[in-house]
Amino acid sequence: MSCFSGLSAFPITPTSPGGQVDTQALRRLVGPPAEAGVDSIGLLGSTGTYAYLARSERRRALDAALDAVASRVPLLVGVGALRTDEAVRLAQDAKAAGAAAGLLAAMSYTPLTEDEVFAHVAAVAGESGLPLCLYDNPATTHFRFTPALVGRLARLPGIVAVKSPAPEASAVAAHHAALRAAVPDGFSIGYSGDWNAAEALLAGGAAWYGVAAGLFPEPCLRIAQAARAGDAAGARTENARLEPLWALFRAHSSLRIMYAAAEILGVCRAAPPRPILPVAEPVRGEVATVLRQLGLA
Repeated sequence: MSCFSGLSAFPITPTSPGGQVDTQALRRLVGPPAEAGVDSIGLLGSTGTYAYLARSERRRALDAALDAVASRVPLLVGVGALRTDEAVRLAQDAKAAGAAAGLLAAMSYTPLTEDEVFAHVAAVAGESGLPLCLYDNPATTHFRFTPALVGRLARLPGIVAVKSPAPEASAVAAHHAALRAAVPDGFSIGYSGDWNAAEALLAGGAAWYGVAAGLFPEPCLRIAQAARAGDAAGARTENARLEPLWALFRAHSSLRIMYAAAEILGVCRAAPPRPILPVAEPVRGEVATVLRQLGLA
């Protein structure tokens, strides 16, 4: 499936202070990446603040995004929830609406064991019929998918991909090799963590699940296309050009920076869901300066 290869763009989900999705703003966000030629849209990922939205609002976001992209690109949609039965319902909603696949994180309050995550994923896949990508995001969930667990899950019907945080350049080849050895042929290994994505793609990653691509698809496409063509120098050059943006991501989180960038660009007026606060005014000024320097504003 094309949503598990190439570049997947992950936009923010603009909402009111009360958590109601601004569907018109969301349409303005998902349209340009689709027009630019990304391979998929990653709706309701961590940057899309899925964990802060009610089930009804997630469905409103999905319906609006599907209508906006009009089948030009597939939608990969976050279906993670604390409870297994709720994740099943979210995955069923996504399938019924027409999403191509689901992105399933191991959300928890009480820390989960590998057997608990296995049973959770198996239930969501089996009861929804929606193809699933494992979402390994230990920075937010505090659970890390080991290669052994990914290998076990990859042999379940409907588990077709993993989205893994890309390690630093010196470690990415070994990380990818360990995952590749654990999973069957045809299972997609993709990466998040924008500043390390070029090296992950060059090491053999099938997909880049990109935060920056949610607002800036063109430079991200240049990196992905160079890597796909085996042009390591070109991919690294394009990646290095975006280092000022990556530095902001690392310092303040990509989610906060993307909210600030969306307002600076006039795409929408939205604040991240509380208790997350917008970046302070001096940081907002830095964001505006970087966007101008990079020719993104």
